[in-house]
Amino acid sequence: MELLEEYLEFAKGIAQYAGKVMMKYFKQNNGASYKGDKTIVTLADTEINSYLIEQVKKKYPSHSVDGEEEQFGKSEYVWVCDPVDGTAMYARHVPVAVFSLALVIKGESKIGVVYDPFTDSLYTAIKGNGAYKNGEKITVNDYELDNMKTVCNYELWPEADYNISKVVQELANKSYFVNIGCIIRSCMCVASGDFALAIFPGTKHKNCDMAAVKVIVEEAGGIVTDLFGNEQRYDESINGALISNGKVHNEVIEAIRKNLNDRKN
Repeated sequence: MELLEEYLEFAKGIAQYAGKVMMKYFKQNNGASYKGDKTIVTLADTEINSYLIEQVKKKYPSHSVDGEEEQFGKSEYVWVCDPVDGTAMYARHVPVAVFSLALVIKGESKIGVVYDPFTDSLYTAIKGNGAYKNGEKITVNDYELDNMKTVCNYELWPEADYNISKVVQELANKSYFVNIGCIIRSCMCVASGDFALAIFPGTKHKNCDMAAVKVIVEEAGGIVTDLFGNEQRYDESINGALISNGKVHNEVIEAIRKNLNDRKN
C-alpha cells in the first residue's frame, strides 16, 4: 500500500501539471487538428502526453506509458493516460474536459486519477482504499432506472464499433439520458452519485478512457465492465464499457444483449 500511495502522489502531480496546460490553451488558439480517425487533437493533448512520458522515464524507467497520443516502452506496469478527454468540447472552448491517468499492473487498474481543471475537482482512488473527490470520500447512488432522480450518459459516434442507439432508446423510456461530450467526466458523475449510468461503445485504444474510471468508480461502490458484463484488461483495447451504480447494471446488460448482439449492429 505504501508503494501505491507513492504512485498516487506521482499521478496527482501529473494531473496538476495537466490542468495548468489545459487552462493555458483553453481560451487561446489551441492548435486543434484532425487525426486519421477524424478525432480532434490539440496542443494540450500532445504537451501533456509528452510530459507524462518524460516524467515516467525519470521516476519509473522500468514502467511504460500508453497515452492516447503517444506511447513509451513495454512493461507490466503501464501508465494509461487520456491527456484531454472531451477534446471536441475543449477545442470549441466549452469547459467540459478532463485529464485521466491510471497505473495498470498486469492488466488491472490499481491507481486512478481524474482532474477537471474547470471545477478544480480531483478524483482519486487506490484499489482497496476507497474513492475520493478533493480528499472527501465519494460513493455512487442507489437509484433505479425508473427513479426520476436518475441521469444517465451515453456516447455515440458514426465510427464506433457498436451502435448503441437502440439500447439508449429503450432505456430512455425509463430514465433521462444526456451526452455531456466527455465520457470520463460523466463517469466521475457516476462515482460521486450524480449519475446512475454511463454507456461507452469505444473499443480500439479506448482503454485510455476507461483505465482510471475502472478503479475510481468501483472504489466508490459502482461496477465497470465491458458492454456485456464481462471483466476486461485495461492495458489493451477494450470491448466497450458499462459504468454504473451497480444497482442498474444487470438491467442494462439485458437491454444491451437484446438490442446489440455484435459490433455494428
